[in-house]
Amino acid sequence: MTAEATNIPAASRPSLYKTDPRTKRRNAAEKRFRLYGIAAVSFGVLALVVLLSSVLGSGLSAFRQTFLTMQVPLDAAVLDPTGNRNPADLAKLTTITYNKFLSDALEAELTEKGLMPEGMKSKEINGLISKEAAAQLRNAVLANPEIIGRTISFEALANGRIDGFFKGRVTMESAKLDSNVSPEQLQLAQAMRDAGLIGLRFNWGFITAPDASELRPEAAGLGVAIIGSAYMMLVVLVLSLPIGVAASIYLEEFAAKNWFTDLIEVNIANLAAVPSIVFGILGLAVFINFAGLPQSSPLVGGLVLTLMTLPTIIIATRAALKAVPPSIKDAALGIGASKTQTIFHHVLPLAMPGILTGTIIGLAQALGETAPLLLIGMVAFVRDYPAAPPEGFLDPASALPVQVYNFTQRADPAFIERASGAIIVLLVFLLVMNILAIILRRRFERRW
Repeated sequence: MTAEATNIPAASRPSLYKTDPRTKRRNAAEKRFRLYGIAAVSFGVLALVVLLSSVLGSGLSAFRQTFLTMQVPLDAAVLDPTGNRNPADLAKLTTITYNKFLSDALEAELTEKGLMPEGMKSKEINGLISKEAAAQLRNAVLANPEIIGRTISFEALANGRIDGFFKGRVTMESAKLDSNVSPEQLQLAQAMRDAGLIGLRFNWGFITAPDASELRPEAAGLGVAIIGSAYMMLVVLVLSLPIGVAASIYLEEFAAKNWFTDLIEVNIANLAAVPSIVFGILGLAVFINFAGLPQSSPLVGGLVLTLMTLPTIIIATRAALKAVPPSIKDAALGIGASKTQTIFHHVLPLAMPGILTGTIIGLAQALGETAPLLLIGMVAFVRDYPAAPPEGFLDPASALPVQVYNFTQRADPAFIERASGAIIVLLVFLLVMNILAIILRRRFERRW
């Protein structure tokens, strides 16, 4: 063979210093594959950037709101003629009385600043104030009756159209075609802004206030939805984690390997792929129609989301248990530990990072679900905050993804801004949960 190789002409011999055509084709294929991967990653990053830019561009303005600052005299002769400051008597006064206080205060401020427009009706001037402002003033008086008889500095919400004007959503041209606002009102609002009577500030009410009607988009908030989501996640965590971990340990370590356990494993995998709306139908039939639990309650929502999250937690927990080296089990059994001691003293602590990661990812998935919650009635309009646990688990509530859906179904353009702002809040919650999963995994992870 050596002799035959030496007979090959030098020009035809393969050389390590010269790339043959086959190697060139292989190298070109590898370069193309790398380019395909880079293109796929770039496309995904670009899509994410476009999505976040769209959401942030239209939703960040929801965290800033237009307020009017006025000096409001609270006439004691009107609010409390008897002077006893009885909360029951004060509560009998409706928002009509407080709306008159705000109207008089606004006209007084305009007159003092020399901004009172000639020929503009009082109704148009008062239209700059949100209809929610009177209710806020009434709540302030009921919370602190001692301010009756004084002149207080009050920040009133501006009308949604006025707020949209300062945010660029409403223009003079669109106001000519809008029955809810006029160009004269926008001009007055601009003059008030120049005089310091009106301006944009951070709006804590968007995070803490409840939902509002379609006529008051400027007052709509996420307070009830955030509490409802927190209650549901608490129910899911308390139920899904112990049940999912216990089922995983039994299937992985104790159950016999036969056709029955194979059937259970196949069904668990199938349940993980079932559309979430199917779990909503199941919850409607079992928890509401059969068990008689109240609709729109965080307890029912948490039970439905628990059923949906269990397969994910079981699959992640079993994968974490399988990842523990068999030598750990053999060593524990070899020194006399029982099987239960081996699992709970050695295997489970080593698998805890994967279990916690799977649990948090399952909770994050449940936090963003909408379809099953719509079927159990959590789409209802809820103004009252749920009570503290345990009573609050049965009170009507909403959830963040459902609140986003509600906002998008309303006609006023200001609710689109609200929906994008709610998406930002939901993304922040999901980001925090995923960061927590990474921290816990690195905190409890053991290397060998």
